[in-house]
Amino acid sequence: MFLLREVLPGDLDELEQVAIHLDTVNLPNDRTVLEKLIEHSRRSFSAQLDPFKRLYLFVLCDQDKKRLIGTSMIHAQHGTRRAPHIFFNVMTDERYSETLDKHFIHRVLRIGYNYNGPTEIGGLVVLPEYRRHPEGLGKLLSFGRFLFIGLHRACFRDEVLSELLPPLETDGSSVVWESIGRHFIGMSYQEADRISQTNKEFIRSLFPADSIYLSLLPKRVQEMIGQVGTDTKSVETMLRQIGFNYAERIDPFDGGPHFVAKTDEISLVHETARLKIQRILPTIEGKSRALVAIERPTAPHFSVVSTRFVVDENGLGLEEATVKALGISVGDEVGMVALPLPKKERGRGKAA
Repeated sequence: MFLLREVLPGDLDELEQVAIHLDTVNLPNDRTVLEKLIEHSRRSFSAQLDPFKRLYLFVLCDQDKKRLIGTSMIHAQHGTRRAPHIFFNVMTDERYSETLDKHFIHRVLRIGYNYNGPTEIGGLVVLPEYRRHPEGLGKLLSFGRFLFIGLHRACFRDEVLSELLPPLETDGSSVVWESIGRHFIGMSYQEADRISQTNKEFIRSLFPADSIYLSLLPKRVQEMIGQVGTDTKSVETMLRQIGFNYAERIDPFDGGPHFVAKTDEISLVHETARLKIQRILPTIEGKSRALVAIERPTAPHFSVVSTRFVVDENGLGLEEATVKALGISVGDEVGMVALPLPKKERGRGKAA
């Protein structure tokens, strides 16, 4: 059994081991920063902060091995007046010369700012040995966040953003940054990205306000714009499955694509429901699965598992292993959302 829950202070050592495998600004391999993230998350789950200043950090646990194996997070709002959300719009500039009878459509980048930003999801990582697990652990980590949003819709913005990692070099550097950003900022991609988390003034001061024509850059760089890295393709597939699409915007540092969706149009959000458990069954047959969550007034405030279920005239039925993992019983109210079937399974259903 795998359990997704809020991070706890005692998770720091294991969280640090997971962060090694991502080491991004959202989840850096930095113990001091991780301690601050845990505290920020603790105050968010316990509702001690303004709703739009909250950051929720989730951890995935292997219950059998008593081990933390992955993370994901939600920023209730990414982009404020003091620290705007910054991006490149990917646009086109169409030119025609009647004299030469020549026509060009140029792709261009233009810097953009959002001072009342969207909700952002990020920090998704699973330990290498648990990737491609038959239980679909990436889905539990990713989709569990949308169940939480569905249960607390008023605490999140009307749009959700996911900044996906692009293809990077073997040393972690970015071809897009080396071809664009470094010429204006004069520092490495990692250093600029780190500084931008607490101070974005240098971006607004040094990045050009005018359009940057991609046709001036090497072909390889042009092809990188908006591309999803190999290790992130599965995340793109999951996001598209529930209503996200490429926004024609990219990260100004690494060129990674921005995927967005209207919060109320995300299938997992608007299908979230609260139900009472009516039955506990030894096992349940079938391929249909749901995310089932329990919320408590004390930490961990939110815990969720992926499980088989049944809903019929007798009400909601869950498996014994599920109620044991969540510490719940008949009569308890749970948050729940059915998981979308894989594409191949949906196809079989239609054929039948």
